[in-house]
Amino acid sequence: MIEAVRTRRSVRKFTARDVEQGVILQLLESARLAPSGHNTQPWRFIVVRSPEAKRALAKAAHGQSWMEAAPVFIVCVADIRCRIHDEPGPEVNETSPHFALKQVIRDTAIAVEHTVLEAESLGLGTCWVAWYEQADVRPILGIPADKFVVAILPLGYPAENPAARPRKKQDEIVMFEKWEEKS
Repeated sequence: MIEAVRTRRSVRKFTARDVEQGVILQLLESARLAPSGHNTQPWRFIVVRSPEAKRALAKAAHGQSWMEAAPVFIVCVADIRCRIHDEPGPEVNETSPHFALKQVIRDTAIAVEHTVLEAESLGLGTCWVAWYEQADVRPILGIPADKFVVAILPLGYPAENPAARPRKKQDEIVMFEKWEEKS
């Protein structure tokens, strides 16, 4: 496992090779098995192959046109209705005050990370894209207002091998027993 963690990079260049449906389902199985608070499993995934939808999503993500080269996008969505059972659920966006929204985003992020690590182990590249507004992304895929798009994962076989980015040393980020300021 540590090898996939160590070698995983944000990939922004992809080959034209298609990603087989069985491989995508294997990735999503790793997401399905993720833990969640109270076993709510708030994640939902939309597999996008349509060039038109990918183009619209890339535009909504502040014009990141490099995304379109990926043969597949996996749009990762958190469903607050797993925690708040109103009919319909409350509208959610970047400024929503609901604690339940923080919970479902956290849980969905775990599932997303399972997906990107499984992709790495299968020789696929991903990049966690989250620079967009909910109001711009949801209409493209018909996502209801009570759902929160946590990530768009462009996915494909990498056409680049980015170098590792610097990481802080453990002694800069780890504390024992209580908080201490690190310089």
